[in-house]
Amino acid sequence: MVRPPKDTIRFEAPAGARRCSDGPGRAGLLLQGSTGGNGVILWLRAGGGDSLAAGPWPLLQRGDTVSPRGATVAVRYMLNEVAHGLPLDSGAVEVRQTGGVVTVVARGTGLETMAAGRVALEVAFDAVPLETVTVSCRPGP
Repeated sequence: MVRPPKDTIRFEAPAGARRCSDGPGRAGLLLQGSTGGNGVILWLRAGGGDSLAAGPWPLLQRGDTVSPRGATVAVRYMLNEVAHGLPLDSGAVEVRQTGGVVTVVARGTGLETMAAGRVALEVAFDAVPLETVTVSCRPGP
């Protein structure tokens, strides 16, 4: 990620991918990776079916509960001893799935509240195996 004017922060973390469901027609995929105080979460909402179609996915706003298909992305990272975070509010998400492995790349920008500025972010989940456990897609408080 790049913070204005020139700071670049990079971290790698082990990741997991779980299918999620919230009843008929509400399926998706939840990808998470974290290490220390740094982490990324990416939620793919498949919409009317359980298909995780390859290709571009629209980026959804964090509170969007109406759009049937799209991706929501958020990151938390440590800078010195201070936690920072942001959801992406513009950009693009690309999905590839081969068998039981998924690769997702998200690029975009979001407003980072601690710095009161926009931050560019690239998130890559590379060849993450799909876990057999299904979790709820329902957002929590």
